[in-house]
Amino acid sequence: MLIGKPAEIPSSEITPKATYLNRRNFIAGAATAGAAALTGAAFRDFAEPTVTAQANPKIEGLRKSPFSTTETETPYKDVTNYNNFYEFSTDKYEPAEAAKNFKTRPWTVTIDGDVKKKQVLDVDAIMKMAPPEERIYRHRCVEGWSIVVPWIGFSLSELIKRADPLPKAKFVEFTTLYDPKQMPGQRVNVLKWPYVEGLRMDEAMHPLALLCFGMYGGVLPNQDGAPLRVVIPWKYGFKSAKSIVRIRFTGSQPLNTWQESAPNEYGFYSNVNPNVDHPRWSQAKERRLGEFIKRPTLMFNGYDQVASLYSGMDLKKNF
Repeated sequence: MLIGKPAEIPSSEITPKATYLNRRNFIAGAATAGAAALTGAAFRDFAEPTVTAQANPKIEGLRKSPFSTTETETPYKDVTNYNNFYEFSTDKYEPAEAAKNFKTRPWTVTIDGDVKKKQVLDVDAIMKMAPPEERIYRHRCVEGWSIVVPWIGFSLSELIKRADPLPKAKFVEFTTLYDPKQMPGQRVNVLKWPYVEGLRMDEAMHPLALLCFGMYGGVLPNQDGAPLRVVIPWKYGFKSAKSIVRIRFTGSQPLNTWQESAPNEYGFYSNVNPNVDHPRWSQAKERRLGEFIKRPTLMFNGYDQVASLYSGMDLKKNF
């Protein structure tokens, strides 16, 4: 999606490229595929992916998380070849190729703002702060598509506690890498760079908020946010900042990038909410990547554990 193009069709209503390429196979096998669609079975892409999905180095000592969903995981090749990563491209099929030579080492993260322990941490040291665990999370994008991914990391609260925020710190701000030489999408002013996101402190401390450095048993692929990102499963995908270089604690609500670019379309909270439509399309249903039939969108993406965080709030106003 590019802002400022009124004739643009929302991504939620566009047939995925992979499905389009496979349409002839679908027609040839209409009876079989039709039966699969009626039963809600996955309508998978058998077209060759843009970039061959390679297994990244494995992460040892993984433990399973009780927070995981039991839903079927989205295939690795789909998650690594269909990406919202505007730093590399606004086309969802291009980041895999554009990011293949992206350098994620050396990499440091600055921890500052309203904290007692300001510091600059090497990403590999961050990865060792707590035992890694695999969390199979639903992840929904504002355009209307969703995935189920086995992310690897640990609760963001582990890092926050080590930073020891001051009492006046009410929010956590994430700033991502600005490097136009490596990130060709940053050579275009589609957004204000660097990309900035934020969470209220109690959101960031919730055990579901994940500091993520891997998926599918290995380290994060470049196009999926390497080397360090957050995953906030009850919010739309753009809240899960990628390639983080700074975590700042503040008493004021951060102005996140999409809210700054289009405040009538993207709010600070951005909780998955089927009852609050995007101004240009409905959020009531979603299409799981690799499937043909849409499914109803769940409030908080199905993570009812977070509902108490917003008790008494008008979630149509605080969208």
